[in-house]
Amino acid sequence: MLANIFGTSPVRPLEKHVGVAYQCTRQLYPFFEAVLADDWVKAAAHRDIIDSLEHKADDLKKEIRQKLPKSLFMPVPREDLLELLLVQDKMANRTKDVSGLVLGRQMKIPDAIAEDFLLFVQRNIDAAKQARKSVRELNELFTTGFRGAEALLVESLVEELDRIETETDGLQAVLRGNLFKVEDTLGPVDVIFLYRVIELTGEIADMAERVGRRLELLLSH
Repeated sequence: MLANIFGTSPVRPLEKHVGVAYQCTRQLYPFFEAVLADDWVKAAAHRDIIDSLEHKADDLKKEIRQKLPKSLFMPVPREDLLELLLVQDKMANRTKDVSGLVLGRQMKIPDAIAEDFLLFVQRNIDAAKQARKSVRELNELFTTGFRGAEALLVESLVEELDRIETETDGLQAVLRGNLFKVEDTLGPVDVIFLYRVIELTGEIADMAERVGRRLELLLSH
């Protein structure tokens, strides 16, 4: 049974999981393109894909947690791998949260912030992509005992992930500032939910950055 999910490596399922989580976040850009075009049928279709991928990631998470052996001959603790799994999963969770909120309320993104908002969404997706790229080195790290040239490569990938996440923080600050400038033209409830959408979207990059922190912890053992 264990061989069915883990094969020859206990970290391959983690790599598969982060791939699904990233695919989920990728749907957020076309989702918001549809929202900006006021095409709620298309937005709903992308939301359905997001929902399906989030459920797939959740199922994988549960399977990994249940079947990850409690005793492995590894240079890192099992608990650290489970913590990595948890933060990976939250990238998909935040994607589902923000798309559900926008679709459920059929929210409008003001034209004044639309361009900046799409750039912000894309950079959050980029952070998730970089997290995936970093985690995909886990098997090699496992093989080399989390040392040597492979460890240096992962450190460089995590540094780039940090840079992207920092950039999303800056974009979020600009976006919030631009929204503040047009608040008077919007309904108070709409403004509150727009700030929430920006916050939830930004948490995708935050979760991706936490993936990097977990990888750094693995390297420290």
